[in-house]
Amino acid sequence: MDLSLMRDEFMIAGLTRADLDANPVTQFATWFEDAEKAGMRMPNAMTLATVSPEGQPTMRIVLLKFFDEKGFVFFTNFESQKARDIEGNPKVALHFPWHDLERQVKITGRAEQVTAAESVKYFITRPRGSQIGAWVSNQSNVISSRQMLLSKFEELKRKFENKEVPLPSFWGGYRVVSDQFEFWQGRESRLHDRFTYTREEGGVWRIDRLAP
Repeated sequence: MDLSLMRDEFMIAGLTRADLDANPVTQFATWFEDAEKAGMRMPNAMTLATVSPEGQPTMRIVLLKFFDEKGFVFFTNFESQKARDIEGNPKVALHFPWHDLERQVKITGRAEQVTAAESVKYFITRPRGSQIGAWVSNQSNVISSRQMLLSKFEELKRKFENKEVPLPSFWGGYRVVSDQFEFWQGRESRLHDRFTYTREEGGVWRIDRLAP
């Protein structure tokens, strides 16, 4: 299938150095709020890229559940492929594709597990079905059928009936501690506006414009 004629112009807005906050987390919060106001579906959906011990990059969509100056938090099974990758190489990348606003944000840094208390605090807010689902899935491993998965779900529903669902020991959060951000705004004729924030000594952020 030839897709060479699929193209679009980016005309919504530009991005200048004067538009940017000195703090990339504050700038991210502003753009995130813009995505919410634009009615985008799941603006917290982000691509997480990891690299296996063999050097194989892998990407998947995960949901951002919390962010602040300390980092960007998502939750997963600690026995999943992503968790195994992170154990061998904590360097990761995040990507937010906010197409409706002709914007992208890329974040690179290292992933580290959040505390058990932070995981519990989030886990108890999840719908009960999702709590049980965390117990059911041996994530990223081969299974014989979907029916096996559903049978295990029903079994655990009975086990936890009239009880609080506890946090599994193999499930919790990762915080991505960022060392670089890129904010990308699409522009006409592919002359896009791109700015990076790079963390320097003392926690100071240097801002640079990149060629498109």
